[in-house]
Amino acid sequence: MAGGGGEQAFLSTEIVNRGVESSGPDAGSPTFVVRVRRRLPDFLQSVNLKYVKLGYHYLISHGIYLATIPVLVVVFSAEVGSLSREELWRKVWEEASYDLATVLAFFAVLVFTISVYFMSRPRPIYLIDFACYRPSDELKKGLFGTPTDTGDGSDATEIPAEGSSPCSWRAQQFLALEDQIKEWNPTLVDARAAVSRKSADSGEQRWKCGCGTEMVSNEEFIELARATGKFDDDSLSFQRRILKSSGIGDETYVPRCIFSTAGNCATMKEGRAETAAVMFGALDELFEKCRVRPKDVGVLVVNCSLFNPTPSLSAMIVNHYKMRGNILSYNLGGMGCSAGIIAVDLARDMLQANGNSYAVVVSTEAVCFTWYAGRNRSMLIPNCFFRMGCSAVLLSNRRRDFRRAKYSLEHIVRTHKGSDDRSFRSVYQEEDECRIKGLAISRDLMEVGGHALKTNITTLGPLVLPFSEQLLFFATLLYRQLFPTTAHPSDDHPSSNHSGVSSKPYIPNYRLAFDHLCVHAASKSVLDELEKNLCLKDTDMEASRSTLHRFGNTSSSSIWYELAYLEAKGRVRRGDRIWQLAFGSGFKCNSAVWRAVRRVKKPARNPWTDCVHRYPATAAQRN
Repeated sequence: MAGGGGEQAFLSTEIVNRGVESSGPDAGSPTFVVRVRRRLPDFLQSVNLKYVKLGYHYLISHGIYLATIPVLVVVFSAEVGSLSREELWRKVWEEASYDLATVLAFFAVLVFTISVYFMSRPRPIYLIDFACYRPSDELKKGLFGTPTDTGDGSDATEIPAEGSSPCSWRAQQFLALEDQIKEWNPTLVDARAAVSRKSADSGEQRWKCGCGTEMVSNEEFIELARATGKFDDDSLSFQRRILKSSGIGDETYVPRCIFSTAGNCATMKEGRAETAAVMFGALDELFEKCRVRPKDVGVLVVNCSLFNPTPSLSAMIVNHYKMRGNILSYNLGGMGCSAGIIAVDLARDMLQANGNSYAVVVSTEAVCFTWYAGRNRSMLIPNCFFRMGCSAVLLSNRRRDFRRAKYSLEHIVRTHKGSDDRSFRSVYQEEDECRIKGLAISRDLMEVGGHALKTNITTLGPLVLPFSEQLLFFATLLYRQLFPTTAHPSDDHPSSNHSGVSSKPYIPNYRLAFDHLCVHAASKSVLDELEKNLCLKDTDMEASRSTLHRFGNTSSSSIWYELAYLEAKGRVRRGDRIWQLAFGSGFKCNSAVWRAVRRVKKPARNPWTDCVHRYPATAAQRN
């Protein structure tokens, strides 16, 4: 019974009115659907002591000098304080005898001790700047937008009227052209490809389709998926419902190849084309903003979960920018949406071992390899969330870069739950019964993700929380460990019931530790649950919700789009602490803590430059 109660505690039910049935045996009758969803566990109500110990171990190991120096000062003060000024003067100058060897030995030990201290200190890691990929305005018009001048005097197509919706206008243009093409050639199957190469007897007009990038609304997404002929009505209806509650807006980017009626879109050619477009776009902007030559970079780390060609993506970058031959390059694959922080952690370790160096971290995902054209609902979910995106970050360990750096890295805490079978299979790439490859999302994802988050923030807490918060938190935690009969259920059974009065633990106020939060924009439901469990405010989740609405789930690069949002709003000031929190397959949850070393002005180049004034979006717009 306890196990059954534990399972029910993570479920929430919702009755949805689907209206009147239009066909079938129940035609004319109202229909209702009961949705059963998993939610995040209330992970702040059950804390495992070993993760708190781990956090304090990190704190003590990094603060050993701060812990020993006050003790030495107290002991020295006690000795000196027992002597009067005359006695102290007599002992130092009259009774003591000094020779040259003693003085030199004393100064040698002093210099050696100071040298060892500074040499053993980890090098500071500075974030000089970063860039996030966004297609140009011309590419954003994509297939449905304005055709470019062909050079022969042909006119551009009509633009939407002022005040009308650009997305609906593009959809109308597409449908009209599709009907027209079908009249020209009824046997033509791929109407969408024909639009891009439309020709008529009276003349020819070349359409600019960019580099395979398409900005689509949610309605266009469904219509284009329908036009491929790869989805049945139930699959399309399911994806429409997911999109409606996803929190994703009507201006996200997808690769054009996923809507092709041809065979598999996840080819090596399409994957290389997509990743090259986003990576080189972000890196070009980064090198220009930082005024750094590609040959100056000593460490390169690239992470892309599903697309891992040979040669690797890191080799593709080295070849494109002709980087130096002794560069330390790494390519991380299969590590999910939290791989961006893992890549930063690896770059930090490389910079600690190699002085006077730059490191570039590139985080992206190939959407064409997350695309699934089957009927398995657990594999259709990624279709609705993942969108194109890429970030490029420049790190440095050179102390002279402090003046031009934006942030310094303070902490990275990584949590891996892969030893648990449910966590390991919560996000799993496999083939369905028709041998169509896809990314399966388990029903246990919310639950295992909640436990990973709990472990991560419990370990991070002692490193970042003010002492007053730590004292209250530790006191309540200790009380619950000493009196388990009246405490809340344990971590292993967070929802089982115990006799006695439940003593709720003190929930630390993480808003006192951080000025800004950048939580991975996975989905609207995940962000809502995190806000509820961590007792956050709407303003704390604003950057995450805005990123999800404007760019969708861009996987490991989403936390950088969120930081770009904060910069575009002009909210980052000197001394501010930023918490980046990401989670992904494995199951992994990782945190990075940055501190602003100066006031960050609104950047001239930013993915939010022309749209940040429209955010934060209202609740009605997000829904």
